[in-house]
Amino acid sequence: MSNDSPAPVLPEKATSGRRGLFIGIAVAVVVVIVAAVLIIPNLFKSGADDSAAAAGAKPVTVKLGVVDAGKSFWDIVVKRAKEDGINLEIVSFSDYTTPNPALTNGDIDINKFQHVRYLAQYDKSQGEDLVPIGASEIYPIGFYSKKWASVADIPQGAEVTLSNNPANQVRPLLALQAAGLITLKGDPGWNATLDDVDYSKSRIGTITPIDPTQTAASLDSVDIAFVDSNFAQAAGLTASQKIYEEDANRDDLGQYINIFAVRAEDADNAALKKIVEIYQSDEVKQAIQAEDGFEGIFKDTSVKELNSILEQQKKQF
Repeated sequence: MSNDSPAPVLPEKATSGRRGLFIGIAVAVVVVIVAAVLIIPNLFKSGADDSAAAAGAKPVTVKLGVVDAGKSFWDIVVKRAKEDGINLEIVSFSDYTTPNPALTNGDIDINKFQHVRYLAQYDKSQGEDLVPIGASEIYPIGFYSKKWASVADIPQGAEVTLSNNPANQVRPLLALQAAGLITLKGDPGWNATLDDVDYSKSRIGTITPIDPTQTAASLDSVDIAFVDSNFAQAAGLTASQKIYEEDANRDDLGQYINIFAVRAEDADNAALKKIVEIYQSDEVKQAIQAEDGFEGIFKDTSVKELNSILEQQKKQF
């Protein structure tokens, strides 16, 4: 406030009605002017102060581990994080085995590459306590064919290829069962193995486990194949060649929701939660959906429910 600004003066006792009226009006005008001097500069100053505070605040640095660092939508996440005072560093990993140990060791603060089931296996086998702090997508699996246009066309005795990793076989087996192509002995559910297939009651005649990187190429010689979405995209497989896809809303598939994971002690960290919030924003979702080959379905599963699924899964391993 300027020192030259007039100070409000209490009116003297009026000696006449007219004089009192004039004095009252004059005082009111002075009060309004003083108030304006005090308030208006502060209105303009408020935004500047906020900007200055934001500019002067030391950014929080967060290291996020991913296996798809080349995707352009991460640029949006980094930009939005910076606007919220977070210096987000995207740390690239070329495989699925190292992001969790890196998180455990403190080399990164958060990662996003795995589903709940994978995290449960890691925690249980390594005696660790990594936890989910947000959901992202689920990627429904299905099988492709270059020979047949629909499940109904698949002949008796057909051959299917799938991953030779036993941990990645139960889901395809349950998909084949749901599609009506195989019957499993004794209804083993999520404990199903290749040995549980009752071929005498199944349309599929042969199930051949191979390296998952080769499943797309195997379509030139087999009837159907389970091909990971990344490998399918690289092989140029089309949506019309994917003749079956599991229902992503099946209750038992919650374990395959992809997540952001952190160390248990960081579960309530505001900066890490903000990263998840940014990723789940409409702007970022639209950018992700625009990526070539994206076949995911966004899930809004709560952290509480994700942790419940995690604990259930740990009991299976």
